[in-house]
Amino acid sequence: MQTLFDQQGTERSVLSLVVREAVRAGIEDICIVVWPGDEEPYAKLLADEAARLTFVSQTEARGYAHAIWCARAFVQDEPFLHFVGDHIYVSPESCGSAQQLVETAVAEDCAISGVQVTHESLLPRYGTVGGLQIAGKPGLYRVDNVLEKPSPTQAEQYLIVPGLRRAHYLCFYGMHVLTPAIFDILSTMLEGAQNERVSLSNALSRLAQREQYLALIQKGRRFDVGVKYGLFTAQLALALSGQDRDEVLTELIDVLAVRGMFSEQGAGA
Repeated sequence: MQTLFDQQGTERSVLSLVVREAVRAGIEDICIVVWPGDEEPYAKLLADEAARLTFVSQTEARGYAHAIWCARAFVQDEPFLHFVGDHIYVSPESCGSAQQLVETAVAEDCAISGVQVTHESLLPRYGTVGGLQIAGKPGLYRVDNVLEKPSPTQAEQYLIVPGLRRAHYLCFYGMHVLTPAIFDILSTMLEGAQNERVSLSNALSRLAQREQYLALIQKGRRFDVGVKYGLFTAQLALALSGQDRDEVLTELIDVLAVRGMFSEQGAGA
């Protein structure tokens, strides 16, 4: 139940920030997949949110893709916006990253994933896509292949995107608009996996072979609070884009100045 201070200086849970991103995109009904028994604590965290919340239990520890599959009855036969639960998004645009993704999905009438141009040193953190840019639509790509956390060698062989800088790839941003077809694919994969975990990236690669599936470069930044210093980095980004920016910058300068002073003293000793 990690918390951060948002751009207005209000303390909120990470999940609350994710829910608010969805609400900004026009989503009114939100499904949250939790472990059995966690429904009440999460409901208390989100008691003030302007959305209708449904909690679905994931009763088997079969991973991220299985968690999405557990929400199939809630989604029914409609396209849906999906978020990674441990990512925070900071966008320079007032509409927010999710709204931009939803609007593009509606306009193109297909599944679409948010992506960000990412250096190969960070590939072990993300699913990564390959494909070609759609003519006349900057930042929008038709996905041909998806790999989960590829090595630089795998990315160079299978995930080339013409026009990107060397050693840079299109990695998942942590939000997707998906069609119900993903549930058919996941059902087949889960049935054949004999209680093992399956990869969402593999499912999305199959989706790209089945129907049009696009990727949209996001102008904002995503912060994974689950990695080392991730929560700190996310908090810093929120603070520097919020109303207390000047105060935070002053504190950072003071900290750096003190560090520099001690470094000089150490060098002179």
